[in-house]
Amino acid sequence: MDKYSDAISGQKRAGRWMFYAMWAGLLGLLMVFFNGVLERQYNPNRALSYEPGEGGVREVTLERNRFNHYVATGAINGVETVFMLDTGASDISVPAHLAKKLGLKRGAQITYQTANGPAPGYLTELDSVSLGPIGLRGVRASINPNVSNDEVLLGMSFLKHLEFTQRGDTLTLRQYPGQ
Repeated sequence: MDKYSDAISGQKRAGRWMFYAMWAGLLGLLMVFFNGVLERQYNPNRALSYEPGEGGVREVTLERNRFNHYVATGAINGVETVFMLDTGASDISVPAHLAKKLGLKRGAQITYQTANGPAPGYLTELDSVSLGPIGLRGVRASINPNVSNDEVLLGMSFLKHLEFTQRGDTLTLRQYPGQ
């Protein structure tokens, strides 16, 4: 082979690697884009906005996700948390690994009756829980050792202090002064 053939062969190899790199970059960008789309479909209530209501009423309107659940970003003890609203849950249910990260103390063991049968948990109390402008202090919760994801069930120990109205694909939560 002469120098000219070697140069062309080297250019072809470089061109082939650039082609592969372009496709890898494009696939990476598509993954990032669709991951964001899926996250928005799962939690359409990532950034809650509100306007103050009359008489100091705090109100948040949530959009139902593609799985027909109300999922929203809020906070436990000032740490951003993803909540799934669950009127069938007695308490707020915090996964054990997240409870450890939040520094929650395990209290007495308790057994909850769930749709999947009895489930053990540990009582705890949250200093603060907030969902947009709605917030409560000293809320009963449980630490759930049987869950591996980061999703917190926002149960009735929080929701019982609110008025909620569902219309179509939206759920409006209202907290009145003094609650």
